[in-house]
Amino acid sequence: MTLRPPRHHSTRARDGALDYEIAQEQAVALGRLGRALETALAALSAYDQAHAERGEEPAAFASSAGVRERLVQDAGNALWCFAVQREACGLRDQRLIVRAYGVPAEVQMRMGVLGGAARASSA
Repeated sequence: MTLRPPRHHSTRARDGALDYEIAQEQAVALGRLGRALETALAALSAYDQAHAERGEEPAAFASSAGVRERLVQDAGNALWCFAVQREACGLRDQRLIVRAYGVPAEVQMRMGVLGGAARASSA
């Protein structure tokens, strides 16, 4: 008679390996989305800085061909994606994102709001 390990032992090891792979994927996604948020915020900041250096009033460059509007929308979307992924990882305090990444209030207000083409396609 040959002895076999209990069936639940191999299942537990397989579940542990799967949990490890899921955690790795979550961490990779979290890092990628954090970098996307940094990039979006940097683009908005660079746009504002470039126009401020020219001495333009914020109201004047805010409406220039909707470019700034799109940058704010993109940053709001990046913030939303990052916040959702953090929640999926069990990190619930979104205030940490705002402080650590220096997220402007106008971007926070756009978090989760569909813009332009996305809004039109959902109608």
